[in-house]
Amino acid sequence: MARTRRPVVAGWFTDDTVPEAEFRLLGTRCTACASVFFPREDDGCRNPGCPGGGELPEVPLSPRGRVWSYTDGRYRPPAPYVSDPDAPWEPYTLVAVELAAEAMVVLGQAAPGVTTADLAVGMEVEVVPGVLNEDEEHTWTTWNWRPVTTADREERS
Repeated sequence: MARTRRPVVAGWFTDDTVPEAEFRLLGTRCTACASVFFPREDDGCRNPGCPGGGELPEVPLSPRGRVWSYTDGRYRPPAPYVSDPDAPWEPYTLVAVELAAEAMVVLGQAAPGVTTADLAVGMEVEVVPGVLNEDEEHTWTTWNWRPVTTADREERS
């Protein structure tokens, strides 16, 4: 039986079946003060300096940013992350990425195979679709950060 692909959190990123170059995190932007929010804000602007009265339309966030910080996770994380206590533990890499256009830092896991040795503060990374977990019925999708290579830069120029 084929698994159904489902986002871990609905509305936080585009459908992962789009071409990888079109995959984006989704936020909201206040029309009154231009503040951008991720995770999305649907109830009201959180900016205390906002004059109010604005709407919060959905906006795709920048596909690339710069590593602001990073670390490795050497413990089994809590829910919603799923791990088999009988399986050997594999450390994972967390990356905090600065999106300059949105003036924010977004946290996420690095793409599979990317370790702390592959990262440096200031390095350019891009958001890509990822898989958090699979069970009998679902493939739970999320986002990952991956270093941008020279080939990636030339391909998109």
